[in-house]
Amino acid sequence: MRNISVIGGDLRIVKLIEILAKDDYKIYTYGLELAESISELKNVIKTDNLNEVINKSEIIIGPVPLSSNKQDVNMLFSDKKLSVEDLILSINDGKIFIAGNLYENVYRLIENKNIKVIDILKREELAVLNAISTAEGTIEIAIKETISTIHGSKILVMGFGRVGKILSKMLKGIGSDVYCEARKYADLAWIKAYGYHPVYLRDLDQNLGKFDIIINTIPHLILNERRLDLVKKDCLIIDIASSPGGVDRNAAKSKNIKVIWALSLPGKVAPATSAEYIKETIYNIFNELDNRV
Repeated sequence: MRNISVIGGDLRIVKLIEILAKDDYKIYTYGLELAESISELKNVIKTDNLNEVINKSEIIIGPVPLSSNKQDVNMLFSDKKLSVEDLILSINDGKIFIAGNLYENVYRLIENKNIKVIDILKREELAVLNAISTAEGTIEIAIKETISTIHGSKILVMGFGRVGKILSKMLKGIGSDVYCEARKYADLAWIKAYGYHPVYLRDLDQNLGKFDIIINTIPHLILNERRLDLVKKDCLIIDIASSPGGVDRNAAKSKNIKVIWALSLPGKVAPATSAEYIKETIYNIFNELDNRV
């Protein structure tokens, strides 16, 4: 039985622990004492000693994302508080640390340590699978926050990356009139081939006034104050891009334009499925580590 240590996390991590326990892994946890569903699992051992948890396993799994404020470890099922710095400095040489959305200071803290750090959110397979949950969650928001059907609505999807592709397909499948913004000619060609309306970035201004819903996936400011003046006043804007997002939210508020900034949708709308995706990715990592030369 292989040992795995898990520190902190949200409902996705709790569900992940349940899956790993069923797969006959022995799980040591810290910062999850309030997670009742794992309390009775025979393979799960909760402890209040951080160093003990770290020493029990070669593999240490942290939250996804690791931190919301770049200071404290995300521990939604704990009354404890643990800084990212204290966690990283506690990890011994020779360990493998897997977490999500790692930032510059994390890598700085391990510069002089022999620790293998893996940002699971940078794994392509997880990014693609998470895009499914993100797209479904976005559509759920659009349905709840509008007074018209999504079917027949003119919807602009800004950005044609992983999420943009899956989201556009889902929206077209339920009868939306789908427009997709992109800046690359290759993407514009694919948008046209899939049967959506292509919108080149340089032509965005002249098109903004026609949409009932705008969904942004680009983590750069695109809908600035000037462009928001071109948007219909009853248009719903859903920003699913990571920080800083792509919408000037203060300007939108001053213009009474409804903006919803929806972050981390996979963990909110489908934690059980997201846990399965994380498990698949972790098992891929295990296979790669086991096959090291």
